[in-house]
Amino acid sequence: MPARRYSKEPENSAKCCKARGSDLRVHFKNTREAARALKGLTLKKATRYLEDVVAHKRAIPFRRFTGCIGRHAQGKGFKNHGTMQCRWPEKSCHFLLGLLRNAEANAEAKELNVNHLRLTHVQVNKAQQQRRRTYRAHGRINPYMSSPCHIELIFTEQDVPVKKPVEAAPKLKKKKGAKKLARERLRGGN
Repeated sequence: MPARRYSKEPENSAKCCKARGSDLRVHFKNTREAARALKGLTLKKATRYLEDVVAHKRAIPFRRFTGCIGRHAQGKGFKNHGTMQCRWPEKSCHFLLGLLRNAEANAEAKELNVNHLRLTHVQVNKAQQQRRRTYRAHGRINPYMSSPCHIELIFTEQDVPVKKPVEAAPKLKKKKGAKKLARERLRGGN
């Protein structure tokens, strides 16, 4: 088997953990949409989201591969893309959950803080199709192909934001006008 590499290398590999799966027998299109919905989420939020999808509490929005995708009420909750087309691709979610668990184990092995990991890179590619056959009328045979995929995830440990300490702002003296200064001089004040 050829040596595989990631399509993107992280800037700081000490603060990152990776997970990948090759030739996974799960539909490419469903997996691409499910993986795209996870980008930018933390590891814990991504895991919770996929578990909710498997339980049909939340849905995966379909943005690119939208042919014959029905509209559902759970599609109202998605920001910035204006589609109600969504599904619950359970098999894709199970494969992604397995990769999330693998990434979490890799992070613990590298002694990274699992609570601060954010998904910065996700990519799903088509793998080589697997071939079967289906038998048709009049003695004909048609192909019955599967569409497996490769998945790669890169999580990056985010820096914890530190609040800037509140400093007492120096009091600025209010500038006095010429008339007011003249009045004070007449009265004998400073």
